[in-house]
Amino acid sequence: MPSINRRRLLQGVSASLLVAPLAAEAQPAGKIARIGILAVGTTADLGGPRPQRPAISAFLGTLRELGYVYGEHFVTEARGDEGRPERHASLAAEMVRLRVDVIVASGQILAALKQATSTIPVVMAGAGDPVGDGLVRSLGRPGGNFTGLSLQSLETTTKRLELLKEVVPGATAVGVLWDRSSPSTWQIAEAAARQRGWKLLPLEIRDGAIEGAFKKATAAHAGAVLVAAPSLAAHPRRVAELVARSRLPAMYGARPYVDAGGLMSYSADLYDIYRRSASFVDKILKGAKPADLPVEQPSKFELVINLKTAKALGLTIPQSVLVRADQIIE
Repeated sequence: MPSINRRRLLQGVSASLLVAPLAAEAQPAGKIARIGILAVGTTADLGGPRPQRPAISAFLGTLRELGYVYGEHFVTEARGDEGRPERHASLAAEMVRLRVDVIVASGQILAALKQATSTIPVVMAGAGDPVGDGLVRSLGRPGGNFTGLSLQSLETTTKRLELLKEVVPGATAVGVLWDRSSPSTWQIAEAAARQRGWKLLPLEIRDGAIEGAFKKATAAHAGAVLVAAPSLAAHPRRVAELVARSRLPAMYGARPYVDAGGLMSYSADLYDIYRRSASFVDKILKGAKPADLPVEQPSKFELVINLKTAKALGLTIPQSVLVRADQIIE
């Protein structure tokens, strides 16, 4: 027994010796970095060393793997918009006042950060169209204080439509929920439908009012809907419930909608995006400039299908689609 304890002690010492140099390299002695985190939804599940939000947990997990210890080498200043996009500007301004060392954010909040600061490094944990939205000059040479990862959401719009039409081939018209924050989404969807001879129904969302859009879809006898409005990301459950009430099969651009009861989604793997964002933060804390760090494209995409929802809709998912699913919720 003593020999076993001694072996465990030596293993623990060896592990600490391996981790210590990594952490020391990450931050100057005595310096505790402050990492700002801005996200949609509630603040309650974003903060601390063990956040409830899976994506943020994945981000912190990678930082731990890189040798960072929460409270010793870094802390987070996390804020959620509480489902109110109108708060983005004030949240961005708050991060600037806090003088954090780097900010991690995604989606529409990035536009507010672009207006709020040109000096604090910002790591995009998924931007729909970073060049088109004016966040960076180019993917290879960002040229400012923004870098990180693109979601390739525009490129995947066509793929989402194709999957939706494969699941609901009899849909004479597909409603597309979009908003002015990402007009390119509707343009790409319309171009793809024109090439394939599909009929689309534009359903523009204004000021978060989505009930009217679904009434319009029902009145126009839409057979399915593509949810592609970034402004709805803060309300996945509410959107999924409205879709369920309208009895329309729907394709979403992010997994949280399916976890909330939506039918299916196809998107970049958000957890992988946040894990990779940690590497950008690591480089920036070690002295790298965002302008010199090329924006990366997602390497993993996932198709998630909710069979319980399909059953409630009386819908049979084709085997050709099921075999391509990365996760099936039953």
